[in-house]
Amino acid sequence: MSADAPITQDVMTIPRKLPEGPQNLVGMTREAMRAALIATGTPEKQAKMRVGQIWQWIYQWGVRDFDAMTNLSKAFRAELAEKFVIEIPEVVSKQVSTDGTRKWLVRIAGGHEVEVVYIPEEGRGTLCISSQVGCTLTCSFCHTGTQKLVRNLTAGEIVGQVMMARDDLGEWPEHGKRTEDARLLSNIVLMGMGEPLYNFENVRDAMKIAMDPEGIQLSRRRITLSTSGVVPEIARTAEEIGCQLAVSFHATTDEVRNKLVPINKRWNIAELLDVLRTYPKVSNSERITFEYVMLDGVNDSDEDAHRLVELIRGIPAKINLIPFNEWPGAPYKRSSNNRIRAFSEIVYQAGYASPVRKPRGEDIMAACGQLKSATERARKSRREIAAETGLN
Repeated sequence: MSADAPITQDVMTIPRKLPEGPQNLVGMTREAMRAALIATGTPEKQAKMRVGQIWQWIYQWGVRDFDAMTNLSKAFRAELAEKFVIEIPEVVSKQVSTDGTRKWLVRIAGGHEVEVVYIPEEGRGTLCISSQVGCTLTCSFCHTGTQKLVRNLTAGEIVGQVMMARDDLGEWPEHGKRTEDARLLSNIVLMGMGEPLYNFENVRDAMKIAMDPEGIQLSRRRITLSTSGVVPEIARTAEEIGCQLAVSFHATTDEVRNKLVPINKRWNIAELLDVLRTYPKVSNSERITFEYVMLDGVNDSDEDAHRLVELIRGIPAKINLIPFNEWPGAPYKRSSNNRIRAFSEIVYQAGYASPVRKPRGEDIMAACGQLKSATERARKSRREIAAETGLN
């Protein structure tokens, strides 16, 4: 195994030029929206009620036009339209795989782009969303990790991906009508571009909006945050979000994990497992998902499988085995089907669920680890990005 990488890339994140003019309501917490309304003239005694009304229009019904908010007075609607906007990321392109997977390239403030993937399955539909433009973590098997970090996404840009997908799926309910249809978008996974726990506050606020019972209404059990192992933030995730947790584990020794997931050099396997042992108790999550990419001759031996079950013993867990999704220039190859089955059987016999993830959307580069924005494929220069963000 020759691939190696530093813990993080040598990057300079470009600060965003804050927008002038009307504020975007998307991504504000209830408290922040209340404060914004009061600051722009809404009487304090009315502010909580107004937040509740506006919140439902935006997040329950998917309304973007203040004029359509018919339980608000015309005068108040006009004031809102003058001082606020309701904006989500712009769809640049959409691809649909032969297996039904959808991938959108969306543009956010500053002209940057991220990718969002929807995976339809029997009885559920999972949306894979991004938390950063690029990534700092340089995991050597991950195509996304070859794209340098540009900036964190805002809470509005994160929850806006969910709203964009509901737009495209035609899933917003009609105001005033009950619907018994099963939800097309039933689950969220924070497994797109970026490390969610390096953008904790924005991810937390976005997921609280997604879980709000008067809005998008997704249960915390239907939201899974995937981390490469940012140990100090894992306890905060349990306490402040309480969603399901997935860990990009991928190796059973520090020597191998240092190469595959270089953040292991900062927080090693023992430190990571220590904090994971307390997570299900704090967050009331049933179990932790260990993600394990199957790399030929690297981490897929019977010995690795036996070590894995010993390492996680005592942690309520399941192990997702992920056949490596190859990309141009990748330094690894996918384990054979026979090797994956043998590994899975050892884990299963030890008492752990060990499903093998079926690769989805490979024909449109939408599979796990393949996301990389078209902006970065075109290799924009730092000068071009700075010009777009108004920092010349």
